[in-house]
Amino acid sequence: MSDTISFLAPRADVLARRRQIVADLIDLLPPECLVHEARELMPFETDAFISYRRMPLAVALPRTTAEVAAVMKYCHRYGIPVVPRGAGTSLSGGAIPQEDALVVCVSKMNRILEIDLPNRVAIVEAGVTNLNISESVSADGFFYAPDPSSQLACTIGGNIGMNSGGAHCLKYGVTTNNLLGVKMVLTDGTVIDLGGKALDAGGYDLLGLVCGHEGQLGIVTEATVRLIAKAEGSRPVLFGFETSEDAGACVANIIAAGIIPVAIEFMDKPAIEICEAFAKAGYPLDVGALLIVEVEGSETEMDDMLKSIVEIARRHGVKTVRECQSATEAALIWKGRKSAFGATGRIADYICMDGTVPLSQLSYVLRKTSEIIDRHGLRVANVFHAGDGNMHPLILFNANDPEDAARAETAGMEILKLCVDAGGCLTGEHGVGIEKRDLMRHQYSQADLEQQMAARAAFDPAWLLNPSKVFPLEGRPAA
Repeated sequence: MSDTISFLAPRADVLARRRQIVADLIDLLPPECLVHEARELMPFETDAFISYRRMPLAVALPRTTAEVAAVMKYCHRYGIPVVPRGAGTSLSGGAIPQEDALVVCVSKMNRILEIDLPNRVAIVEAGVTNLNISESVSADGFFYAPDPSSQLACTIGGNIGMNSGGAHCLKYGVTTNNLLGVKMVLTDGTVIDLGGKALDAGGYDLLGLVCGHEGQLGIVTEATVRLIAKAEGSRPVLFGFETSEDAGACVANIIAAGIIPVAIEFMDKPAIEICEAFAKAGYPLDVGALLIVEVEGSETEMDDMLKSIVEIARRHGVKTVRECQSATEAALIWKGRKSAFGATGRIADYICMDGTVPLSQLSYVLRKTSEIIDRHGLRVANVFHAGDGNMHPLILFNANDPEDAARAETAGMEILKLCVDAGGCLTGEHGVGIEKRDLMRHQYSQADLEQQMAARAAFDPAWLLNPSKVFPLEGRPAA
């Protein structure tokens, strides 16, 4: 499996100058901000897409925008590729380095610079964790809405790179809907500011281009994010169905009825059993699929919304409806869902896919996914953000069996093609990285790809930033 996805050939001239490059970087950065010994480089050779790994040239851990700019200026001058890295939680291989690349990791840039409650914004460095923002304003009645499952560890810089979402994106949107501005270092070391505290900025929407750029346009060092006032109350409810198709059809009809809960999360039977064994959340084990539907507002608002949702669920043969009765129970329900990836890792190796489909196609895609998995003799646990059709099938396999691993990867590619063919797209929040790079041609024409690559090249003409990612290696313009 480790040879299935190719990387660009390392630049021989850069490899030959490694000792001098390290010496130069030692002059640019304090000792604690540079990693270059082989043993210390090992934690940086991969990210959460652990099937692939490459040892980087070195790792820079700058503490300030000025240090990032100095490193980028140096790398640009000498043609050294750069791989930006946050916390390394990427599930698409977005932060996997290569032998001729310097990893620039923003983990030391972890300060919250300003909390501006009158304007409902926070300005944070790129290495601040997602969850830390919400914790810093919780006592004042605010929170930061995007909440990926890895929010305890993942950084805002990485969230911006992949346009991360999370369970509550149905109502509050993903990163791009909650990002107001960035400070970013370009490949030549130039520092630019895009957006700010205002809800809209003049000129072209370059901020929209940067959010989701996967580290190919620059390195974000600071972000201005939107803070949202907490609702009066919230209540997650468990809905159990006989089949995944019934649950998928229920989701489509809830949204079609104009009802927008805070979250609608889906688990099939294998995922329910895995998460319940880990979290003891009280999930029903006698159902084929489970929806976690969370509503918020006043008690009256929640009651009215839940009444409508229950009526729709009954039309789809719901077997179980259970409202949480306490804050502890609600926390357990979400612990089970947010522990899904880790809990699955306790029982098997897995690949976590990330495709998005129209809600009207959920039932169809779930059925076809089962057929693909069965055809390859594998197992799958489906757990995903059902409200916006962002699917996350976890394909289980034995990493010590190369044939089993190859089957898992092939099945994953077929599922992603299925998502595109059903009217969806290759990724909802994990990004393209290396995982989906060679499927870009399945979604886009060559003209589409050329336009995207032209926009990328406007920021990085030499293709030094994250060079093996996102776009197919064949058909790229000459750097």
